[in-house]
Amino acid sequence: MSRSFPQIRRLEDADALRSRLRELGCEMPIADHVSVEGALATPLDHAGWQFENRFAVLPMEGWDGTEDGRPTELVHRRWQRFGSSGAGLIWGGEAVAVTAAGRANPHQLTIGPNSVEDLAGLRATLLQAHSQSGAEGNPPPAAPMVGLQLTHSGRWARPLGQAAPLIAYRHPLLDKRVGEENCVVLTDQDLDELVDAFVAAAVVAQDAGFDFVDVKHCHGYLLHELLSAVDRLGPYGGSFEGRTKFLRDVLTGIRDQAPGLRVGVRLSAFDIVPHMAGPEGTGIPESTDPYPYAFGGDGTGLGIDLTETHLFCDLLVELGVTMLCMTAGSPYYCPHVQRPAYFPPSDGYQPPRDPLIDVWQMQQVTRELTEAHPELLVVGSGLTYLQEFLPQVAQALVAEGWMQMIGLGRMTLSLPELPAQVLAGQPLDRKHVCRTFSDCTTAPRHGLISGCWPLDEFYKQRPERVELARIKRDTKQARNPAPDAAADPTDSSTESSAT
Repeated sequence: MSRSFPQIRRLEDADALRSRLRELGCEMPIADHVSVEGALATPLDHAGWQFENRFAVLPMEGWDGTEDGRPTELVHRRWQRFGSSGAGLIWGGEAVAVTAAGRANPHQLTIGPNSVEDLAGLRATLLQAHSQSGAEGNPPPAAPMVGLQLTHSGRWARPLGQAAPLIAYRHPLLDKRVGEENCVVLTDQDLDELVDAFVAAAVVAQDAGFDFVDVKHCHGYLLHELLSAVDRLGPYGGSFEGRTKFLRDVLTGIRDQAPGLRVGVRLSAFDIVPHMAGPEGTGIPESTDPYPYAFGGDGTGLGIDLTETHLFCDLLVELGVTMLCMTAGSPYYCPHVQRPAYFPPSDGYQPPRDPLIDVWQMQQVTRELTEAHPELLVVGSGLTYLQEFLPQVAQALVAEGWMQMIGLGRMTLSLPELPAQVLAGQPLDRKHVCRTFSDCTTAPRHGLISGCWPLDEFYKQRPERVELARIKRDTKQARNPAPDAAADPTDSSTESSAT
């Protein structure tokens, strides 16, 4: 299949990016130059939160904890690199499961008897690296706000490696992806007990010294799925009030048992119908029937209606939440909407449209929510696809009020120092700019640890890279792509040209 859109790294300059966005009808602000005194370097005081700059590091997992959910040297290395970013906000570090059964993989960090000590150690590793992230000759940067993301994987739980889905409701399309025979619908009592588990995990986070917890409502995991439980009977489903009962109960519990601990929410602000690879490998909707299971959707499966998303934001404010981190959909069934990429992961599909459209769509939704809910500090995301242009777009988005802070996810695996380089006025280390090769997703989908295999020398030297290369070859052969399909730049024969 021939691509109908250019790679970002082939665009010569910001004017070329502007031109391409205009062609697509997706204009976004782009700064001509990034200034060390610009919007990204401006301190922020919001509802009592103080941030030295406008960068945030988003949660990124490595599937590399111990089998009993404790951090390893690999986890500490990742958190050390998060700290070296110099970002003013660390949104969650990585997702920590509140119960063993709620893990997305057998090596996910999990709340347990050693968690206070373990998590305090990770936080200390991060803060030590952050203290050394400033430009030479400058005083040490102020400590960042550091949160811990709390999660239950729900439908996507794989605590022992095999699918063990714990679902909020029967889904006509997604049940078969995890095995209909494996699906266990959580009872109201089960959910009551999980509320307690989230609250207990928040107490652990507070005891470990974290500034806040993220009660994760995104990417198809349990709390996000509850938001679309329109067919579920009982107190946790049906009406908007029922579908947000879990959130309200968790926040009530945190106020009671962890007074003073702040709360943020990472939210999939909109969703679409699950996609799959079509005959030519391009992503297509799995169904064209009416689709009521997309929170923030318009019922068609593809359109956006933020009516309930605005109600959710109003509820957050009512409950005392002052930070919202933006994302959309789920990487399990519509990865193109929240992780725009030129090269899909092994379980994905070729982009159904120019990924710039999805970058723009995320920023438009973020802008609408930011402007409508000034009580919330809104952290944007979905910008890694912009590669070298990320700082120029980020500065303009913050300067023009589309969001208050810029969240970085995939980029922090290959170039965690991007914020520090921008804030110091240094040129980006282009050799390590993320090119959206998606190996950080392909590897864990096949039981390997996650990391930036093509660009991070640490992972390039690991023996698992041979296995990853075999997996990618086998996947490519199984797909039988057309001869003119995009070559994989992470193959050894083309890797150098990709950087």
